[in-house]
Amino acid sequence: MRRRGPVFLVALGLLLLLGSYVWYAQRIVDELRGEAERTSRMFARVYSALVDTSSSPATSDLALFDISQEINELGVPVIVTDDAGRPSYFANLPDLGSGFVSPADPRSASVRAMVRTLDEQNRPVVEPGIGKIHFGNTPLVRGLKVIPLLQVAMLSLLIVAGIMALGVRARAERERVWAGMAREAAHQLGTPLSSLKGWLELLAERGGDPAAESAQRHMQGDVERLERVAHRFERIGRPPKLVASDVGEVTEAVVHYFRARVPTLANTVVIGFERGDGPLVAPVDRVLLEWAVESLIKNAVDALAGRGGTITVRVDRAAGGGARVRVADDGPGIPPALRRKIFAAGFTTKESGWGIGLPLARRIIEESHSGRLVLVASDRGAVFDVLVPG
Repeated sequence: MRRRGPVFLVALGLLLLLGSYVWYAQRIVDELRGEAERTSRMFARVYSALVDTSSSPATSDLALFDISQEINELGVPVIVTDDAGRPSYFANLPDLGSGFVSPADPRSASVRAMVRTLDEQNRPVVEPGIGKIHFGNTPLVRGLKVIPLLQVAMLSLLIVAGIMALGVRARAERERVWAGMAREAAHQLGTPLSSLKGWLELLAERGGDPAAESAQRHMQGDVERLERVAHRFERIGRPPKLVASDVGEVTEAVVHYFRARVPTLANTVVIGFERGDGPLVAPVDRVLLEWAVESLIKNAVDALAGRGGTITVRVDRAAGGGARVRVADDGPGIPPALRRKIFAAGFTTKESGWGIGLPLARRIIEESHSGRLVLVASDRGAVFDVLVPG
C-alpha cells in the first residue's frame, strides 16, 4: 500500500483536475448562454422601439430603462465621464452599485478613484457627445484569467508528484531486487555451512589436543555466526518477528562474540558491558536487534583501529519505558559537519566501506521496532543510543 500510495494520489489529482476543467468549462458555457439571452432581449426591445412608430416617448423611455437593467445584469463595471473627466453615471461598482452621480455627490470621489482601476483593466472608449466610457472585466473574464493559471499550477504539481512517484517505484523495485539477492546469498551460504559442520564433527571425533579443541570451539562459534548472518539475509524484506525478550541478554551475547575477536596485543580494544538491575524485557526481533547492535559495535571497533581504546556497551531502562542500549567509544568521534550525513545510505568515511551499517541499523530500529537510533552529543568519541519501546 505504501508503494502504491503516490500513484494513487497522482491518479486522484488527475481526476480532480479533469473534473474541475469540465465543471469550469460547463460554467463558462452557462454564462455565455445567459449573456446571449440578455443580449437577445436587448436587441428585441431596441428593434421593437425602432419599428413601432406609434409608441409614445414614455414607452421609449421605459424600453431604455429595461435595456439599462439588462446591462446591469451583465455585471460589467462601467463609469461614464464627461470631457472634463467628471463622472456622471456608473454601474456595477463594488460597494457602490449603479446610479447617476454629480460633483457634489459624496460618492463622486470614490467613483473617480475607480476610474483608474478600470482603465488599468481596459482602454476607455470615447463616445462623441457623451464622453469617455470606462469599463472593467466581468466575473467571467476574471475567472478566465485566474482559473487557467490555477489549473496549470495544479498540473505542474501533478507532474512533480508523478516524477516522485516514479522515483518511489524505482526505489521499491531496487529494494525488491536487493532483498532477492540477499535471500539468494543466504541460500548459497547453506552448502559451505553444511560442509563446515561436517568437518567440525570429524575434528570432534579426533579430539584430545587442547589447541585443536580451542580452535574447534572458535570455529563452532564462527559457524553459528555464519548461520545467524544467513538467517538475517533471509529476513530482509519480510515483516519482523517481535517476541518479548530480555534486551540485556541479547546485547550481552553480541558483546561476548566481539570480545573474542578484537585486537588484544597491539592497539588493544577493550569492550565493556554494563546493565541495569533486573531483566529489561521488550518486544523485539532478536535476529534483527543483534544485527543493529553488531553494526554499532563494529563501527566503534573500526574507529579505534590502529590506536586502541575502550568501547562501553550499557543496557538500562529508557526514560519513557522500554530499554535503551548505549554504545560509546573513546575514539576520535564524528566531526560536526558529518553528523547529519552518517545515517545516509552510501555515506562512508572509510576507503573500503559501503556506507550501509548505520542506515541499516536505523531502519531495523525505527521501522521494525518503532524505536529510535540517535547520535548523542558527547565530549569525546561517538555515542549511539538504541531506544526500544516496551
